[in-house]
This record gives sequence, C-alpha cells and structure tokens, in this order.
Amino acid sequence: MTRIDLHCHSTASDGTLTPAELVRAGAAAGLDVMAITDHDTTGGWQAAAEACPEGLRLVRGAELSCRWLGAEDWPIALHMLAYLFDPAEPRLAADLARLRNDREQRAEKIVRKLSADGVPITWDEVYGYAAGGSVGRPHIAQALIRAGLVRTTSEAFASRWLGARYFVPKSDLDVFEAVRAVRAAGGVTVFAHPRATVRGRVVPDELIIQLADAGLFGLEADHEDHSPAERAHVRALAGDLGLVVTGSSDFHGTHKTVQLGDYLTDPEAYEKIVSAATGVPVLG
Repeated sequence: MTRIDLHCHSTASDGTLTPAELVRAGAAAGLDVMAITDHDTTGGWQAAAEACPEGLRLVRGAELSCRWLGAEDWPIALHMLAYLFDPAEPRLAADLARLRNDREQRAEKIVRKLSADGVPITWDEVYGYAAGGSVGRPHIAQALIRAGLVRTTSEAFASRWLGARYFVPKSDLDVFEAVRAVRAAGGVTVFAHPRATVRGRVVPDELIIQLADAGLFGLEADHEDHSPAERAHVRALAGDLGLVVTGSSDFHGTHKTVQLGDYLTDPEAYEKIVSAATGVPVLG
C-alpha cells in the first residue's frame, strides 16, 4: 500500500527536525509520499528538496494561520493546508511574509512579558531554537523546558504559561482570502483538523459549505486530535460536498508524541490533489 502523509513540520516553523532530517525520517518510516507544511512559510522547501531520498515523493506546502469572524464577532482560529502553490505569486507571498513577521513580533512580546516576571529565558535563545525558520510559541516552550519550568510543550501551552497568562494574540489571514490566494497561486487547500474540539472552538458546518463554494478542495479527517465520531462527521460532510478526505500525522518531532505515518491519506485523494494543482510539481 502506498503510504502518504500530507501534514509534517520541520524546524522551518515549529518542528524539531530540520527539513533534510524530516525527509530522511519520512523515508525511514516507510512513507512513499510526504508533505512539508510548515506554518506560514516555504522556508524549508529547498533544503527538503535537496535532501529528498530516492523513492520518496515530496509535496511542497504550508499550513496557513487563518481566522473566521463568527456570528458572535469573536474570531475562531483555523488552519488551512496549502499544497503545491507557486511561492513567487505576489499576493500569497506577501501574505506569508506578513504572517511570519507577525509571528516573530508576537514571540518577542511574549518573551518580554516572561522576562519582566523574572523568567530566565532570552530572545536570543528563543530565536536560536528557530534556526532561521519562522519563530513561534513552540520555541518559547523549548526555552521554558530548558529552564526546568515545564516538562513538555503541552505543559508550556497550558493556561499558567503560554495558553493564558502569557498569551499574546496574533494576526491571521481571513480564511476566504486564504483559499482564494492559494487558488490564484495554482495550489489547493485542505482544511486541517476541522472538528478538533480538543483544541477549542470549531467552525460550523455552514462555514465549510461556504468555503467549498469558494474553492476549498478537501478536509483532513484522520488526525490525532479528532475523535472517531469527529472523523466520521468530517468524512460524511466531505462526501456531501464532493471534497477530498485526507489523513495526516501533523508530525512535529519531539514536540508531539504522534509519529510519521500514524495517519495516512488515500492514494486516490492524493492523486486528485496533484491533478488539481498547477503551481509547482511533486518532487521525486
């Protein structure tokens, strides 16, 4: 069986493996196809492509930070997986640059708040953990772990730390604008973990229907943060709307316990994604 994992992160955002290490780990895990989908950046694409082992096909993508302003005028954060888009398309490139700059400024604000309370971490340390990639809260979590204040990334994200006390909001793309921008860049979009209630509020099905009308291509159903009932719900909704269904590990290295290939995408869904995209080809 062809093993396809379409949601993986490297040190270009908040994973713990470099892009080169990520693709080698994908091959070692028996994957035939894997996607590099770092948050709001294509910064790992070149290194992953150069190191991609023979026999592994590499899907270049990104996970876009998006928002939907709900009926209660309180935005809901959501993530949109974008695959095989042209990174040089001006509109999307500008959106990604703005998101990366905002992530870095947000991280700096969080570090300043922590330092003001006497927490022994520095911006230089946090920036160093990002290794030239997109700086985010997981890198601050690494510093908190190093300082012996928390044991895990999940603990760092709890309300006592980055989840509430030291939380700083960030800018996101309007989700409809994101779908349209990816389409204009020749890519396709898949809504990441759309029913993961363990992460907080989720959007109503009515929004997903509207996104499908706007060009959304698929829904990620098989994910560690979805219960069996939530996976079934996503599959049924995708079937009703004619969207592809994907399954992915959302691998982050040691930041999470999930492993490469723990959740997989059906080859037919993968082929539909590749056929629909016109931005950049699959490598390998």
